[in-house]
Amino acid sequence: MSLFKRSKTTAKGFDWAGLGWLFLFFWYFSGITQLLILLSDTSGFTGFRQAFVMSAVWLAPLLLFPARTRVLAALIGVVLWACSMASLGYFFIYQQEFSQSVIFIMFESNVSEAGEYLTQYFAWWMVAAFLAHTAVGYWLWTRLRPVYLPRGQAMVAAAVIVLAVAGYPLVKQTLRTGSFAGGLEKFENRIEPAVPWQMLVAYRRYGEQLENMQGMLHSASKIAPLRNLKDAMADQPATLVLVIGESTNRQRMSLYGYPRETTPELDKLKDQLSVFDNVITPRPYTIEALQQVLTFADEQNPDLYLSTPSLVSMMKQAGYKTFWITNQQTMTKRNTMLTTFSQQADEQVYLNNNRNQNAAQYDGDVIEPFNKALADSAPRKLIVVHLLGTHMSYQYRYPPTFNKFTDRQGVPAGVRDDQVPTYNSYDNAVLYNDFVVSSLIKDYAKTDPNGFLLYLSDHGEDVFDSAGHDTLGRNEGKPTAPMYTIPFMAWASPKWRESHDWNFAGDLSRPYSSSHLIHTWADLAGLSFDELDRSKSLVSDDFKARPLLIGDPYQTPRKALIDFSLMQPKAPTTAVVQK
Repeated sequence: MSLFKRSKTTAKGFDWAGLGWLFLFFWYFSGITQLLILLSDTSGFTGFRQAFVMSAVWLAPLLLFPARTRVLAALIGVVLWACSMASLGYFFIYQQEFSQSVIFIMFESNVSEAGEYLTQYFAWWMVAAFLAHTAVGYWLWTRLRPVYLPRGQAMVAAAVIVLAVAGYPLVKQTLRTGSFAGGLEKFENRIEPAVPWQMLVAYRRYGEQLENMQGMLHSASKIAPLRNLKDAMADQPATLVLVIGESTNRQRMSLYGYPRETTPELDKLKDQLSVFDNVITPRPYTIEALQQVLTFADEQNPDLYLSTPSLVSMMKQAGYKTFWITNQQTMTKRNTMLTTFSQQADEQVYLNNNRNQNAAQYDGDVIEPFNKALADSAPRKLIVVHLLGTHMSYQYRYPPTFNKFTDRQGVPAGVRDDQVPTYNSYDNAVLYNDFVVSSLIKDYAKTDPNGFLLYLSDHGEDVFDSAGHDTLGRNEGKPTAPMYTIPFMAWASPKWRESHDWNFAGDLSRPYSSSHLIHTWADLAGLSFDELDRSKSLVSDDFKARPLLIGDPYQTPRKALIDFSLMQPKAPTTAVVQK
């Protein structure tokens, strides 16, 4: 009973300063990292705001037990401090926010790899920063003092804090989503920026996504190999590269006739490239698109990805050592399928462990591991590079040095003034994507390989491109052409051209869906097997034009698939120049 010390002070004499010190102490361990994330433009304001709100929950036990203020604050503070050291250290090294992806990478790495990372990224200034962080936390603890309220008022205040910070949001999200599981997921998103919830939520989600991924991998391991696979290149060394972009609409690339010079480096390489100008994606979403692009599934047979080998599995069966380098988020509920594809490869490099997509993450990070994979001694290699590309929020996709487009020059008249910054940031993202893709091509060419590199985007993006549509991003329910028009191009080495027919001048405008990529890839790679359908190969003499189907194949017949040709993309200003 003595823990609940009654106060004889009036409301006028309430110790607001004491309460402020308590809040500042608890906020400090989450707030400093979130403040650094905000000030460095790594992410937006949401995480900072959520950490601020969640810090208030720790006031409840101190209001209930004021006589134990210093002890309780110390116990809670030690836990918060330990978690904050982990999240702060991770930010120091990677300029990213801690997430379940980090836990996945930690458990995927061995002791030797962990030691290499520590040696590579450790800097002595970090020790000083950690000591300063600890010293400030201790100093704040010395400033704490009990805040007394009459017992009844203390109970009411504590209950209000817990209900406002945790109870009400959880109930609200549960009602909004229609299920407790859905509500809990939304609530976890709310509390995740604050320690220690950051670690707890990350670990729980890691376990959940790991279980899902392992289930998918187990199912994939039972898929029968391709029948009667033959490789025309079986006795020759070869390095093949597949670069998968993200959210890039070819209509915003100068290589495809866009008036702004958004692809100057690829423009310089155009005489060396086979640029296909009539390729579309079947779905405007990454997971749904790649389930078809990387497998034998398509709009009419969407479930074939569950029962047939993937492109990576196909190349492994052909004797290639496979690499997967990705700048996509590693372990999220949406990206479990992508991680499953990557885990089918022999080696993986995961570069993006941010908690959310709205965070600064540059695709230039893929270049170093790409060159390392090129230098691998395996005679036959497949290297898949998955970019973050021009995914929104576009301002996070490029460094400041690529902030080239800043005014209305070159912006269509129909784009409102308030839309211009977003329109420009997308073009800047395309400009940086041009630098990354062209760098991959150049670095690949320097190795004098025997092989080819193919680049395509998973889907497009409508950034105020369609007249009559005030559209940003993608909406399959209200499709527009820019959501589906994707870049599709290939570069072949001189060695490969010597032994392969690489004259595709008559094929560049063929109507094609990337859902049939695996047939084109196998054809280019010199593979043959019973499941191969050369009429679905973009570069085959047996190619057969088909309706370019788009839409959700799992919808009811009332929302049937539609032919993309019914939606006319805007004509390019100039034609793409081909060799």
